Amino acid sequence: MTDEKTRLGELREEIDALDQQIMELISARAKCAQEVAHVKLAANPGEDVFFYRPEREAQVLRRIKEKNPGPLPAEEMARLFREIMSACLALEKPMHIAFLGPVGTFTQAAALKHFGHSVVSVPLPAIDAVFREVESGAAHYGVVPVENSTEGMINHTLDMFMSSPLKICGEVQLRIHHHLLVSPKHKDEEITRIYSHQQSFAQCRQWLDTHRYGIERITVSSNAEAARRAAEEPGAAAIAGDMAAELYGLEKLANSIEDRPDNTTRFLIIGREEVPASGQDKSSILVSMRNKPGALYQLLEPFHRHGISLTRIETRPSPSGTWAYVFYIDFEGHMQDDRISKVLAEIDEEAVELKRLGSYPIGVL
Repeated sequence: MTDEKTRLGELREEIDALDQQIMELISARAKCAQEVAHVKLAANPGEDVFFYRPEREAQVLRRIKEKNPGPLPAEEMARLFREIMSACLALEKPMHIAFLGPVGTFTQAAALKHFGHSVVSVPLPAIDAVFREVESGAAHYGVVPVENSTEGMINHTLDMFMSSPLKICGEVQLRIHHHLLVSPKHKDEEITRIYSHQQSFAQCRQWLDTHRYGIERITVSSNAEAARRAAEEPGAAAIAGDMAAELYGLEKLANSIEDRPDNTTRFLIIGREEVPASGQDKSSILVSMRNKPGALYQLLEPFHRHGISLTRIETRPSPSGTWAYVFYIDFEGHMQDDRISKVLAEIDEEAVELKRLGSYPIGVL
């Protein structure tokens, strides 16, 4: 036996031993998670116990990234632990996560990135349906898109918060890669039409004008629906992502055709409970101000005076009247923080209405 074979044999034995240790440690962690569930149920008999704690999960993942010794990148190590935590949580109580469907959408990819693959995914046809599913208790949480770095805010999501009692419990960002997809059985045929969601067409407009000018563009309800049609119809192509391509067995004619290489969509996690502080948090509010000179200044000045950084401000028409507006504001910090409590108290004095949408951990993955 050569030195190479001898050394490889030794290394493989070492890997097998390490795998056994890893398996035993994961099993020990899973048993500990089960004990956590027993303690919570015993302390709250007959109540609807929340096993998933967004702030605790964010703290664990941040610690994993900070203490990662390598050689695996910190982001990759955190993703591995995300899946371990998801599997352990499923032992306590499998979570039902509603998302904007159908199966194969970027929203589903965001849900799995945030919660891991051990949840029960519930696809729904519209954003308002996701809100209703969580409000009714049929789903523990929902995942909805709120903004894209290319196309801006998703107004339907913002408008739902005006009437919904739900809270924002988290956020997740997903890099969006669009591909031009065709069915293998139809790939030799001339493309006469391209299916996709209107947001995807907008995000790939320049590429399409350059490389597929003149081909009919047909808007459908989702990229997954576009992929389904491309899989069935001769002469059809779809713009969609990797998950939809894999689900419907499509091939890529062109990779990453989005106009901006940093194309990213931010999604919100919506739920029924308020989230305690994690140490690195963000908060969101809706504010309706009186229509008078200096109203916007009165709204923003307390944030500046107390040194609070705004990350987003958006204006939406108010349902209460014509030419009345509601401000959607994201800012750094948790509503339990003293200085933020003071700011919100000042705003509450001047506002027609102040709705606290929630504080939640800044996205870790």
